[in-house]
Amino acid sequence: MSRTITARAGRRAAVGDANRWAVLVVLCVSLLLVALDATILHVAVPSLTENLRPGSTELLWIVDAYPLVCASLLILFGTLGDRIGRRRVLLLGYGLFGVASAVAALATEPWVLIAARALLGVGGAMIMPATLSIIRTVFPDRRERATAIGIWTAVAAIGAAAGPVLGGFLVEHYWWGSVFLINIPLMALILPLARRLLPESRGSAEGPWDVLGALMAAAGVLGCVLGVKRAGAGEPLFSPLTAGPLLAGVLLLVLFVRRQRRRPHPLIDMRLFSRPAFTTSVGCIVLAMLALVGLELIAVQYLQLVLGLSPLETGLRLLPLTFAAMAAGATGSYTLRRLGPRRMVGWGFLLTAGAVLLLTLMGQHDRPLLLTAGFVLLGFGLQTTLFSAYESMLSEAPPRSAGGAAAIGETSYQLGAGMGIALLGSVMNAAYAPGLTGVPGVPAEASDAAANSLGEAYQVADRLGGAAGAALHAAARHAFVDGLHLTLLVSAGLLLAGAVMAVRLPRVMECPVDVEAALEEAAAEAARAAGAPAAGERDGCAGPTMVPGQPVASPGDTGAAADPRPLPGSGPAETMSGAAGRVR
Repeated sequence: MSRTITARAGRRAAVGDANRWAVLVVLCVSLLLVALDATILHVAVPSLTENLRPGSTELLWIVDAYPLVCASLLILFGTLGDRIGRRRVLLLGYGLFGVASAVAALATEPWVLIAARALLGVGGAMIMPATLSIIRTVFPDRRERATAIGIWTAVAAIGAAAGPVLGGFLVEHYWWGSVFLINIPLMALILPLARRLLPESRGSAEGPWDVLGALMAAAGVLGCVLGVKRAGAGEPLFSPLTAGPLLAGVLLLVLFVRRQRRRPHPLIDMRLFSRPAFTTSVGCIVLAMLALVGLELIAVQYLQLVLGLSPLETGLRLLPLTFAAMAAGATGSYTLRRLGPRRMVGWGFLLTAGAVLLLTLMGQHDRPLLLTAGFVLLGFGLQTTLFSAYESMLSEAPPRSAGGAAAIGETSYQLGAGMGIALLGSVMNAAYAPGLTGVPGVPAEASDAAANSLGEAYQVADRLGGAAGAALHAAARHAFVDGLHLTLLVSAGLLLAGAVMAVRLPRVMECPVDVEAALEEAAAEAARAAGAPAAGERDGCAGPTMVPGQPVASPGDTGAAADPRPLPGSGPAETMSGAAGRVR
């Protein structure tokens, strides 16, 4: 029986292979767009600061507005896509992303750029969960899905690689706004392709969409990230502007979870979090991003302001990191089958921690071989961790909840990124600022201004001139490198904690029969025995054929079961399929 179901499921999966891989290409280009925008701004920060003259708080908002808004809206748009169609939400996200890019490119005031970055966050929140949930729907076989996710993550690495290099080239030859203007031709390419090739897919449409719950989740995530961001900017933790949003956010998220548990048709099935593989994967994504993003921003400042590299040279120095990440994503499916999720995530964390510790040998002088080796190990280790964590998390979620599960994963990614900037930025500031007190010949007011950032310290030193200016310049460089070393040590500690967490993941990558596919095959056999054509076979097809622009019902969309992936010990469904639908 099991072999029969497996064979038939394989034949069903084979239908529309060409369409499926074409869909993956479109989704990867979508991800490339979002990944490009996430990193292309980093090398433009010094030029942007010189032209717009934002304050330290405004500069933080320019950098943080995108991940902050994006993280807060992922659950809303991920679950909305399950209801009204993931393709529809994705196309709307493309349009908003293009408009926001034009506004950002032409901004002449810091607040305009902040608003445009926020709109980009809204567009990103519409795009990112849709790409993952569509992959979950059109790749039902776990081995194929692992390959697809490996390609997807490799493309993310390509975007990260292209961002700094392309941004450095544009800043050197044009102006900082061109780093946003580059999104518009990409939009002109992707929109017609997506309209033509992407299939529409939906999850379960049972019951009304919980608008209030979606808004509670958005406000809760926004409050948490905002509180952490203000703490990272140096605000006292117990001040009203820091503790207020943080406590409000936590309270709203607690109320959101309670509301979802009580509702017969929740936005997100909270029983997913009772599965160790799902919960652990989410935690690993948060920790990996927590350690990486703040570190990456600080590394860009180190390369430009301490080593004196140009924006283009900075982007080129970061290429080894991203090429290593691309290699990890491209080989991730094979590695996952050989090692299993537990060892792959654990060793990925350990490799990344080792790379971070190696980078503590960086000083005030350029050591290109050391940087290259550290960046290669960092990129490969981190991408290995993220690939396996995403694959395990997505495989634990039933197709009908793909949008919600993808939104949880992407929220974890963005939340970890925002918290990483705040946490590691605060560690950096705590180590950097004391090094500028008591510099000989430098007034207290100048020292206070220089303590805001290394770039500002250089500007203050240039204004002072003479021996005092030179002393402040040297002290600022020395304090920044000391802060970088402490930040690296904190990052290594977070990564080691992730390696410990990984022991809760499954030992091996199992590829069981999906319960939903088994139920569909059983219904088809019953229909054939009664002499009636089975659903999807009336035209000689072994399963639903994907037609661009038309809905593809995810398995389980009929509402026959509240959760086709049984929880441990839930009874006959698990007995029928062994470990079907779950990873032990």
